[in-house]
Amino acid sequence: MAFRDYSAVARLLCRLAAAGLKPQRSRSLEQRLAMLPLAGAPVSRAVQIHWNAHQVPFVEAETDEDLAAALGVVHAHLRLGQMELMRRIARGRVAEIAGRLALPIDRLIRTFDIGRAVPEIIAMLPQETRNWLDAFARGVDHVAGRASERPRECTLLGIAYEPWTLQDIVLLGRLIAADVNWIVWARLLKYRGLPDWPQFWKRLLHHDLLSFETGSAEPAEIVAGASLRSGSNSFAVSGARSESGGALIANDPHLSIMLPNTFLLAGFKSPSHHAVGLMAPGIPFIALGRSPYIAWGGASLHASSSDLVALRDGTNLRDRTERIAVRGEPEEVLRVRESEFGPVVSDLQAFQSGNETLALRWIGHAPSDEFTAMLRVGQSRDFQEFRSAFADYAVPGLEMNCAEISGRIGRVTAAKLPHRKDREPDDIISPPENGWDKPVTPLALPSRYDPSEGLLASANARSEEKGPVIIGLHCSPPDRVQRLKHLLAAEPRLTVNKFMRFQRDVHLTLSVTQRDALLSWMDEADKRSAPHVVAALTNWDGNYDAASYGALAFELLFFHLARALVPPELESAYDAAWGTRALIWADILAASDAHRAQGLSLAFRKAARDFGRGKPWGTRHRLRLAHPLGLIPGLGRRFRLPDSPVSGTSETLMKTAHGLTNKRHHARYGSVARHVSDMSDPDANYFALLGGQDGWFGSSTFADQVPLWRQGAYLNLPLTLDIVRKNFPHRTTLVP
Repeated sequence: MAFRDYSAVARLLCRLAAAGLKPQRSRSLEQRLAMLPLAGAPVSRAVQIHWNAHQVPFVEAETDEDLAAALGVVHAHLRLGQMELMRRIARGRVAEIAGRLALPIDRLIRTFDIGRAVPEIIAMLPQETRNWLDAFARGVDHVAGRASERPRECTLLGIAYEPWTLQDIVLLGRLIAADVNWIVWARLLKYRGLPDWPQFWKRLLHHDLLSFETGSAEPAEIVAGASLRSGSNSFAVSGARSESGGALIANDPHLSIMLPNTFLLAGFKSPSHHAVGLMAPGIPFIALGRSPYIAWGGASLHASSSDLVALRDGTNLRDRTERIAVRGEPEEVLRVRESEFGPVVSDLQAFQSGNETLALRWIGHAPSDEFTAMLRVGQSRDFQEFRSAFADYAVPGLEMNCAEISGRIGRVTAAKLPHRKDREPDDIISPPENGWDKPVTPLALPSRYDPSEGLLASANARSEEKGPVIIGLHCSPPDRVQRLKHLLAAEPRLTVNKFMRFQRDVHLTLSVTQRDALLSWMDEADKRSAPHVVAALTNWDGNYDAASYGALAFELLFFHLARALVPPELESAYDAAWGTRALIWADILAASDAHRAQGLSLAFRKAARDFGRGKPWGTRHRLRLAHPLGLIPGLGRRFRLPDSPVSGTSETLMKTAHGLTNKRHHARYGSVARHVSDMSDPDANYFALLGGQDGWFGSSTFADQVPLWRQGAYLNLPLTLDIVRKNFPHRTTLVP
């Protein structure tokens, strides 16, 4: 880091200290609701908002546009600080508030031109959708411009009020649709010059590796960690498989673990819309949830929605100039070269590969209408309407599950993809001619309805259905989806409570298989040298409970065996591909008996040293919830909750991802929200957030759902208005 970067850090810390990082004044739910600017709202008639004790709103509106405006008010009231930071990221304007340290983010966003298609998207919107988004933006702006206090993030970072517009909402939609493959490329390109790259690339394609773990990050991954890493579990069973006779569905998205949560909870009712569920702040539709007719949710496909294209010599390029404001310093002028395929990204350090000029080709650079698609999902009355809603959907690629009140279930592949010729590309770099002239839309991709086995399970694994094109190259290991299918098939009659238990499942069958192999390879002398490790391993049931001694013993042994058998430079490459464990295990199996025995003997001794007389998994595997401001050295401690033991691991259903380590570590990516619905009852809808509803520091609902999360408890979000009015006792009224 250059000296001027240290100066930027010092100035930022001094400014924050001068702003006074005093403890935020505590505010009760009543005090927080009193902060809502109710008068002069952008509604045509009075709108009732019912709130429960956890500050979850249910909006009753007489018109659809008034509902959209009220949702904008709700989102801004709860999460304006978070939304302002997201808007800065989407615009590539983070250095304007954070200084030179944030320039890598702004360079990446400006170069990738995430908002390129926004004007065309707005032009193609049906009038009904445009009215909805305009009204939502007016609701956000009502709070942003009239609230008596600005969020703490805004006052500390100097984020001044700027009007919220339709363009901002559509831009945020494009930001959250960015492609997960970009992170994979940023991590792998530096290894492309290795002599054995072709063989290594083939290994990556032949293993399902994409298991996001925490660890060191390149500058280009600063924003990607929060915005691009995405996973999920989504599963459903038909009414014939449930105890109630209604179809059951469950969803738990996997994203970066932070405060505020990536989602907020809401319910609403207007003439055309009636639903409860999870919404992304600043995005006015329910991403996963329940209406009176269907429930829906899904998992990331890790779809191949982008290509890195090697430009031929002589390719015509044009320049685009971006001016990036930098707090306390002169602005930076960024020259971005553009090709017919997309922006040249090899001018960014993280995307360089030899002397090649690489351009980014992304489906998201072309206009598509995800807002209308998701609004129509919420209005669908059966699976056919649900599937048809995705006709013009493009990004991000999702495997979407649906449960009907009829008791039937179905699945849609929601993505728009190039019609590539090669199902197994020879390289991470693609040729210019790669099927982009005839992309395949969701209605031509695989779907299922009323499967004979009566169940559906999605967990980012490679699709079992063969479609006309490559759906994704970098998929997650099959462990989670196999575990889901095992749990669902093993029960003759399933219930909501069983679904909730499955979402907290921390068993990993693969680890048991590997444990058995390790014990079989040990000689008696090794076993006698590490009796506590051997006892813990022998008695382990394969569950990664925080209180499990066997889970820690296994992880320590695996870590030290990897260090003994895999060269550091190779392990670094494995880590870059997020395939550390799968590739290391393949190397362990391929090692000679003598080499493996020698490594295992050393690994047992070191694992015994770390393990002592026994420690549970939770002494090393920790959960720490923090706001992004918690990253500030020293001063940021006020924005972090104390860490605590947590169950799970990288590929258990309750995902709490971590890197390969023998040290105390924090899970910063994993399960962040939960949803379960029973379609036999419109009010049997249960949700939980890892965190809380409110993004306001000091609010009683800032992190009040954390204890519920740990206990496996859920909040009930009913659809029936009489029950809503009873269970959501706090009232606020927006007045025109």
